[in-house]
Amino acid sequence: MPSQKTPPSLPEPLQLLPLPHMLSQMRERRRTLFVTSTALFFSVLIWFNYSAVLPFVVDEWGLTGTEAGVIFGAFQAGYLVAILPAGWLSDRYSPRWIIAVGATGTAVPSLAFAAIADGYLIGVVLRFFSGLFVAGVYVPGMRFLTDWFPPAVRGRALGLYIGTFSVGSGLTFVFSTVTASALDWRVAIGVTSVGALFVAPLVLGLTRDPPDRDSKPAGFSLSVLANREYRWSVSIYAWHNWELFGVRNWLLAFLVAAPAFAATGSAVLPGVIVGAMIAMSGVGNVVGGYSSDRVGRTRTIAVALAASALVSASMGFLGDLPVAILAGVVLLYGVVLAMDSAPTSTLVTEVVEDEVVGTALAIQSLVGFSTTVVSPVVFGLALDRAGYAVAFSTMAAGAVLGLLSVGGLVRLRRKRDASA
Repeated sequence: MPSQKTPPSLPEPLQLLPLPHMLSQMRERRRTLFVTSTALFFSVLIWFNYSAVLPFVVDEWGLTGTEAGVIFGAFQAGYLVAILPAGWLSDRYSPRWIIAVGATGTAVPSLAFAAIADGYLIGVVLRFFSGLFVAGVYVPGMRFLTDWFPPAVRGRALGLYIGTFSVGSGLTFVFSTVTASALDWRVAIGVTSVGALFVAPLVLGLTRDPPDRDSKPAGFSLSVLANREYRWSVSIYAWHNWELFGVRNWLLAFLVAAPAFAATGSAVLPGVIVGAMIAMSGVGNVVGGYSSDRVGRTRTIAVALAASALVSASMGFLGDLPVAILAGVVLLYGVVLAMDSAPTSTLVTEVVEDEVVGTALAIQSLVGFSTTVVSPVVFGLALDRAGYAVAFSTMAAGAVLGLLSVGGLVRLRRKRDASA
C-alpha cells in the first residue's frame, strides 16, 4: 500500500520561498485554476445541451422514447470508453495538451450535430464522439490541478473546479431551453458548443506544467486497486453518483407532476428550477471542498451524505407544498447533493501515489458514472410500482450506502493507526 500523505499546515513549496516568489506562485495557481475551470465549463455546456432541447429534437425527428434515450446514452458511452485512456495519458504526458485536444474534439461533433444532424443514426454517432473527447477534459483537469495545488488547499481548488461542472450543467438547461423556445434548438446547440473551440488557445497560451512535474511514460496499470483506502473512496463516489444523477434525471418529471407546479400552467418554470438546482450544486462543491480542507475529508463527506439522504427520503412526500417552499427545498437539495463530490475526489488524490493520480481518478470516474446508468432505471421501476415517495427512497438508499463506505474507510484507518 502506498504511504499516506498528511496535509501540511501550509503548502510545503511555499514555506521555503521568499515572499515575491510565493506571491507569484499563488497568482499562477489562481490563473491555472481559472483557465482549467473555464475549459471544463465550456465542455460541460455540450455535455447537457442535447438533454435541454430534447423535446424539440424528438418532435422534429419523430423519435421514439427509446431512440431519444439512446442518443443521450451514446454520449455517456463515449465518455466511459475513453476515460481510462484519458486518465493514463494525463499521468504520462502534459494534461494541458490532453485538455486542449479533448475540448476541441468535443466541440466539433456537437457543432456538426447543430448544423447537419437530421435523424437518429447520425445523432448517435456525433454524440458518441463528443462524449469520447470530453473524457479528455474532466479527469485530466483534476490531474492538472492536483499537480499545481498541494494537499492543504487542494480541496477548495477541486471544489471550485468541480463546481464549474455543476454550474455549466445548470446554465445549459436554462439557456438552451429559453433559446430553443425563442429561436431554434439548433441555435441553442451551436451557441453552447462554440465556446469549447477557444479552450485550446486558452489552456496552451495561459498555463504551463508545474516545474516539479515528472512524467515518465509507462504501461497502463491497475495496481491502485490493491489500495483498500482507494477502494473505499471509489465506493463513496459511486454511491454519491447513484443518488446525484438519479435525482437529476427524474426531478423535472416530479416537479411537473407536483400539484403546485401543475397549477401554474408553465412549461418553462419547472425546467428553470431544475437548472437553478443543478447550478446550486456548484455552491455545494465549493462549500464541500473548502470545508474538507478545514475539518477533514471524511467528516465533510459524512455530513453531506447524511443531509442528502434525509432530503431524498423526504422529497417524494413534498409534492403538495406551495411552489415557493418546494422550490426552496429543491435549491437546498442541489447544494447538499454535491457537497461530498470535491472532498471525495480530493481524497482519491491523497491515498494513491502521485504518479498514478490520473489513472486513479479515471477509474473512480468510470465506476462512478457506471452507476448513473442504473439508478435512474431503479427510480423508474420504483415509481411505476409505488410512486414518488418510494422512488426517492431508492436515492436515499444510495446515500446511506455511501455513508457505510465512509465508515469502512474510517475503520480501516483506525485499525492501521492502532497497529502502527
